[in-house]
Amino acid sequence: MAQFINPFSDWGFKHIFGREISKDLLICFLNDLFAGEFVIKSLAFGNKEQIGLSKDSREVIFDIYCTTDEGKEIIVEMQNRGQEHFIDRALYYTSRVIVNQGIKGEWDYDIRPVYTICFMNFVDPLLPLGKFRTDMVLADRDTGKTVSDKIRMIYLMLPLFEKTEAECETDFERWIFVLKNMNTFERMPFLAKNAVFKKLAEISDLRTLSKKDMDKYEDSIRIMRDAYATYKYAIKTGLEDGRKQGLEEGMAQGMAQGIEKGMAQGIEKGMAQGIEKGMAQGIEKGKAEAEHQKNIEFAKLMLSDGDSTEKIQKYTGLTIEEIDAIAQSLH
Repeated sequence: MAQFINPFSDWGFKHIFGREISKDLLICFLNDLFAGEFVIKSLAFGNKEQIGLSKDSREVIFDIYCTTDEGKEIIVEMQNRGQEHFIDRALYYTSRVIVNQGIKGEWDYDIRPVYTICFMNFVDPLLPLGKFRTDMVLADRDTGKTVSDKIRMIYLMLPLFEKTEAECETDFERWIFVLKNMNTFERMPFLAKNAVFKKLAEISDLRTLSKKDMDKYEDSIRIMRDAYATYKYAIKTGLEDGRKQGLEEGMAQGMAQGIEKGMAQGIEKGMAQGIEKGMAQGIEKGKAEAEHQKNIEFAKLMLSDGDSTEKIQKYTGLTIEEIDAIAQSLH
């Protein structure tokens, strides 16, 4: 039976990397990630809630936000499910941190580097096919020479990391193997390779959690599982709705075309077009329903923590009426 925290849960990821007591784990991971480039000796956690560009803007919330001893600002995000425009979303968040460095009055635009590291438990089709790590910088298109080191995006698509325990040769590869498989371990590997994995085992051991922390962890796991189940169901119903709508539209369009070009050819073409359109509409509808359900579950968790209606509305996008209804359902 597995005995370690699932790092893909929101609470689990922050418990491992986002606390003062486990700060050295984050430093070790980042140093292994940037091996040979620079060494982080210390870092300070920053406010994960970045103020918007106007008073009406929503705050941007990161999983982990920190500043190194050299002044580099680093964002670390864990994304469990794929979403449309994910690459643009990460770029937008990174740009917001850069813009927030602006100083009123005279300023020479001397900005600090901002690095964003995205753990992705899915494969994004916009990133290079079959490549686990994609490292993006501002560089000349022809020569590949880096023009600026002030913005950097690192995408780690975990499903594409296929090495076994025995095949891992570097500490970075060992980190990725552990994080990808930790929720299935009965024992922590690599304890003899690096002492950091011993501390990781101690911090992530489910048996050492307090009742309060275990309750938070189980809530996080429930939200993650509910969101996944809702997502899968939405995709399934979306496909079914799409097929049904596609067949109906295809038959109608095909019969109309069949009058001119022949019934057989028209139905075949019309059904294909209708199915494609219907499936796309069904999937989009399903994704929207899944996202709304995820926000409801997140609102329940925030309500149980005593957060205000205004704060819940800001983070979930739900209406005040919806939040009030959720609060009443919890009593």
